[in-house]
This record gives sequence, structure tokens and C-alpha cells, in this order.
Amino acid sequence: MTDINTGVEQEEMDDELYEHHRFEAGKGQSPLRVDKFLMNLVENATRNKIQQAAAAGNIYVNDVAVKSNYKVKANDVVRVLLSHPPYEQLLEPENIPINIVYEDDQLLVVNKPAGMVVHPGHGNYSGTLVNALAYHFENLPLNSSERPGLVHRIDKDTSGLLVIAKTEEAMTHLAKQFFDKTSEREYIALVWGNVEEDEGTVEGHIGRHPKDRMQNTVYADGSEGKPAVTHYKVLERFGYVTLVSCKLETGRTHQIRVHMKYIGHTLFNDARYGGDKILKGTTFTKYKQFIDNCFKTLPRQALHAKTLGFEHPVTKEFLRFDTELPQDIQDCIEKWRTYAKSRQIEEE
Repeated sequence: MTDINTGVEQEEMDDELYEHHRFEAGKGQSPLRVDKFLMNLVENATRNKIQQAAAAGNIYVNDVAVKSNYKVKANDVVRVLLSHPPYEQLLEPENIPINIVYEDDQLLVVNKPAGMVVHPGHGNYSGTLVNALAYHFENLPLNSSERPGLVHRIDKDTSGLLVIAKTEEAMTHLAKQFFDKTSEREYIALVWGNVEEDEGTVEGHIGRHPKDRMQNTVYADGSEGKPAVTHYKVLERFGYVTLVSCKLETGRTHQIRVHMKYIGHTLFNDARYGGDKILKGTTFTKYKQFIDNCFKTLPRQALHAKTLGFEHPVTKEFLRFDTELPQDIQDCIEKWRTYAKSRQIEEE
């Protein structure tokens, strides 16, 4: 049975759950605990793993999540749903170019373009970074979700740096650094509104949104989700939007997108979190046209994983990598810079 515990903090949300196992209880099925029922049917399953899956809400009977003590009855449909697709069905090596920033025997650092999905998933069964890695590299180590080389992830429409493990030793060592929060990750984001404080820290548990499972949200009371900490610093102000640097202390799903929205500064053109609408500014038609032009220039959320630092698994040297902002973000920033200057002149 597939292990549901990745052991690595993740930054991207899978869009839905995927069916890994499906069984229909026969007409003569006498009541039997679902963990025992599945142990008899799933190859290599342990009762502990099944119970973990049930506790995580991954076991469904008749489309309702159940706990491990649920009694399976005649004609019940039992399904195991996990957040990643059945891996063996999806991975096809593809000759897709990879922008490699650094490479040695243990690891490589890649600069992922916006629009490239990191690994196969619902609606994206090809063209992913993992498909490309499978083509260019043999025998990459599998992470605990059975994905070759992946230590961490970034969203499809986020550009920037990722480290890929080439050996089991590197995978273990790097994954531990991300888990222990000793890696360094700096993102550049353009957010709606004027961020008043020059710098600050956002803290708040992040978990699945109760009404929209495509989103995550902050649970300020810590009742749900996992602890998350984001440190931000203002780089440049344009009045209605602000350019910020965000450093991750943790790496939760959509962390920067969720935390910045939580403090009232949704990422510019972040469609999933409502940033693809005018959230600050005037009602003038000219301004609406300007925003439309910005959205066309940057047709995704304004987020780039700019800097990545970690300890090399073998040499123990701390490596730090930095990238230029992608052209679409640069062009959008330049539009705002020009707009802010013209407003300043009008007001003088």
C-alpha cells in the first residue's frame, strides 16, 4: 500500500485525490473492520499503514471517509484515495530541456519556468519536470511519494529554483534539511496593496480550506493545519501594489500565497486566491486597462523562487544559488514603476 507520509514539507497542492484501490464487499460479507478487510486484499499492506491512511481521511466507504474501526458490510464500496496519482501508471520519460543551474554527482539545481508542473498529476500526465528528469537521468532515487529526485516542490505557475537529489544519500540528507528548516528559500512576490511595515513575520497554521479544497487557508487559533512562518521585507512600493521578498521558515502548501492574502496582500494575478481582480486602485477606465495590460504581461501569480541555499550532502559546504527574475515579472514591475512615477508627477 502506498505510504501517505512524505516526510518532506511540500509547497504545492495536488488538485484532487486519486483512487489507488477499490473493492466491493460481496453480498455475503459479514461485518468486518475496514483495516482487516483491506489487509486481506491489498498486497504488502500492513495494518499500521492502513490505520494511518484511515486517520488521514484517505479511506472511503460509499464515498464517505471512515476510521479504521468502521465495519464493512455487504455491498459496501471501499476505496483508498491518496493525494498523488498511482505513480507507476503515469511516468513517461520525455525529452524536455531542463535549465540546470548547478550539477555534480550528488545533486542538481534547476530553474523551473512558470507553467511547468513539477510532477504528473490530475490533468498533467506529461510535460512535467519529473518526466524530463526521467529522460535525462537514470536511477534517480525515489522520495517517499515514489517520485524520482524530488526533494521539494513549487507550484506550476511559480518559477524558480529546485534542488534535485541524484543519490539516496543526497535525498535523505536534503529532505532532512527541508524538514528541519535549515535550508534557505527566498521568493520575490508582487502583492496587492501598500504593505505598511517595511518588514514583518506572518505566523498562522495553514490547512485545507473548509469550503474550497483547491485552496488552503490560515487557522489562526491553530485548531487545524500545520504551523507556518513567513518572513517578508518590502523591496519597492508602487502605491497600489508592493514588491516584497519572502523567506520561508516552513514550507507549507501555497504558504506565501496564503499568508500574504491573510494579511490583506493577495499576490498579484493569483487567480486561485482572487488576485486576478482589481483589489486596490481607482475606478477609472484607464486604470482598468493598465491592470489588464499587466495581467497580459504576467499571466500568472507574481511569484518567483529566487534564492535557494542548503548544505551539500557530501562536502558539507553550504551552497547558495540565486536567479534573475523572469522577464514576465520584470516587465510587469517596470509597468508599475512607470505608472507610480506618473501618478507622483500628477499629484505634485
